[in-house]
Amino acid sequence: MSPARHAGINVPLFSLRADAGWGIGELPDLAIVSRWMADARLDGLMLLPLGTMPPGQTSPYSAVSTLAIDPIYIGLRDVVDFHAAGGEAALSPAAREAIARARSATCIDYDAVRTAKDGALRRAFAHFVADEWQRQTTRAADLAAYIARERWWIDDYGLFLAVREAHAGVAWSAWPAPLAARDPQAMAEARRDLAADVLFHQYAQWLAEGQWQAARAGAYARGVRLFGDLPFVAGSDSPEVWANAGDFRLDVSTGVPPDAFSATGQDWGLPTYRWDVIAAGGYAWHRQRTRRMAALFDGLRVDHVIGLFRTYGRPLVGDPFFTPADEPAQIAQGRALMTMLAESGLALIAEDLGVTPDFVRASLADLGIPGCKVMRWERDWHAPGAPFFPPESYAPLSAAMTGTHDTDPLRAWWETTSDDEQRAYLRILDAPASRDEEPVPAWSAALRDSLLRAAYRTGSQELFLPLQDVFGWPDRINVPGTVGPHNWTWCLPWAIEALADRPDARERAAYLRSLAADTGRGAG
Repeated sequence: MSPARHAGINVPLFSLRADAGWGIGELPDLAIVSRWMADARLDGLMLLPLGTMPPGQTSPYSAVSTLAIDPIYIGLRDVVDFHAAGGEAALSPAAREAIARARSATCIDYDAVRTAKDGALRRAFAHFVADEWQRQTTRAADLAAYIARERWWIDDYGLFLAVREAHAGVAWSAWPAPLAARDPQAMAEARRDLAADVLFHQYAQWLAEGQWQAARAGAYARGVRLFGDLPFVAGSDSPEVWANAGDFRLDVSTGVPPDAFSATGQDWGLPTYRWDVIAAGGYAWHRQRTRRMAALFDGLRVDHVIGLFRTYGRPLVGDPFFTPADEPAQIAQGRALMTMLAESGLALIAEDLGVTPDFVRASLADLGIPGCKVMRWERDWHAPGAPFFPPESYAPLSAAMTGTHDTDPLRAWWETTSDDEQRAYLRILDAPASRDEEPVPAWSAALRDSLLRAAYRTGSQELFLPLQDVFGWPDRINVPGTVGPHNWTWCLPWAIEALADRPDARERAAYLRSLAADTGRGAG
């Protein structure tokens, strides 16, 4: 039997906002999107990380926790405690104004959304405590069971956020020394003194998980797999690092070495794993995180997969170094971690873009884990003119994509790239304009569909299209190396309820359905 050929889209959850929402894509909105995807015969939805972001941050890769779901994605319209507490009508004028501002914004207004949702969730929680928790109802027992089941991470998560709030948001390294060092007596006192705040954060995760699992089950019933994005490492100021500080070097920042794209390399400001300590402990935390990911997702994009084989550390003093230091140890470690992920049952896609050693890709192939192929970068760089590889030549064990959250959408790329590059790309389409005497076409619906058709023809088993490329929109998600309101704030030009009745949305679904039928993709 030949392997299944899939087709999916990648789009951030925050971009999928609905009329009924509060200015940002929310967990229940995935049901609307999965219905449209099923009609288009798309069977994979790849999201960006969903972890809890700290106030003032908008990048999903800056999350306080890689294990939690940010409460900003909770749909209050589906929270019974919120309605029992009076709903939107009972909120303060300032909160209602924040909701209205978030709903009317042309992009995501994180401050307005977070302010409104935090206040609403605290009202819902107060009602839950009075009417459910203190009366020991069935719903209270459900929350208690959830906390007991997830205790390995949610106890530290709830306490971390509560203590952080009690200390004006400063990093845990600046907390009183006993708390920073996790002294048992100091921890017990904090749990006692901040019990209500700890429970609130656990309650929010219980709501988020319930909405997520309902959305996931609904998507799966329609043949749509939900893919998460596994950040390579947690931030220094996170419950994961606070609770496992011995597994990290906080005086060494993780990044990448100098290469053809950057003469100085990159410094990401993230802690560096103590791989020797972690290996001696049987990769305990990584095993726990793998189980958590498998409980949430059907598949996983493994960010910066090379970092699981070897991490590039940049110490405050001294020369940068790789850990582990030698290639045999790097191979052994990477294979151990990727085997652990593969054995979880998750469908994996390894983000192996950029300068990646041959042994990483060889190990992934040996383990049956596909890497990424961004079509505009798939060229024979050693041949004259660096021709693009024909899409049909891509190895089946790969995930093709027309772009990522860090690249220009197809339209923006086409409109800014050179005629020579456009002509070279057209050659893989066998288009008339691939010949020098023919004019290169301007962007059009016909050109968009030719590029999508080429993507569906790839030999790759997996295919993911940014939603912007499906419609031919030029809007970016993120511009790497820049900070500002242009990053992580894009949303669809209309509410996602319109996917059911907008002529262009229905036409796009029909076109993708025809491509799926022609190429045997997206069976679900």
